[in-house]
Amino acid sequence: MKVTKSNFLYQISFLPNLFPVNCFLVEEENELTLIDTALSFSADKIISVSNELGKKITNIILTHAHGDHIGSLDRLKSMMPDVIVSISKRDAKLLKGDVTLEPNEPDLPIRGGVPKNIQTTPDRYLQEGDTIGSLLAIETPGHTPGSMSFLDQRTNAVIAGDAFTLRGGIAISGQLNLLFPFPAWATWSKEDAIKSARKISQLKPTLLAVGHGSMLKNPQEAIDHALNKGDS
Repeated sequence: MKVTKSNFLYQISFLPNLFPVNCFLVEEENELTLIDTALSFSADKIISVSNELGKKITNIILTHAHGDHIGSLDRLKSMMPDVIVSISKRDAKLLKGDVTLEPNEPDLPIRGGVPKNIQTTPDRYLQEGDTIGSLLAIETPGHTPGSMSFLDQRTNAVIAGDAFTLRGGIAISGQLNLLFPFPAWATWSKEDAIKSARKISQLKPTLLAVGHGSMLKNPQEAIDHALNKGDS
């Protein structure tokens, strides 16, 4: 495990030198928000980081419902029964293992590790414009139909789940990258993913934090490069 800090954001990276899987603690004045829950063995280590910070995790928010982002959800909920769990209504369906499409969605298979035995029921369905502490929820579908990103309104940092990957160079979800986490292979709609990447670009983020790879400060040039590649 590796912990990296940037302002109010703590990236907790599991298997950082092999197959990095990240989750994030966002520090508020009196509490912490956890974005994603990493792998099935991650819960105790996430709690240990929160204990070192001396603050309680009061919210868990999920960028999407793939297994490497919700792996320790049930364990964390059992350890912290009062924590509020939030996810988009669309990906709450995936959280239950249901991969059927909605009538208005492109007829494309939902890919990636969709869970089958999650017991936790979300407490809140997130939509565009909702806030959790300092975080603003942004709908960024593509990797999954209900993927979301979160903007820290204090710093303009964006935590984007798998809308981008930063492992082995920046790539929009759906773009071919032969290094783990193979974003093209686990993405539902490349077209929607590119639209969501443009949406993130328009926010002019000061930092980009994603599920796989190191946080990237001043990412605008890299995002624009990925978008130019996506449009070609």
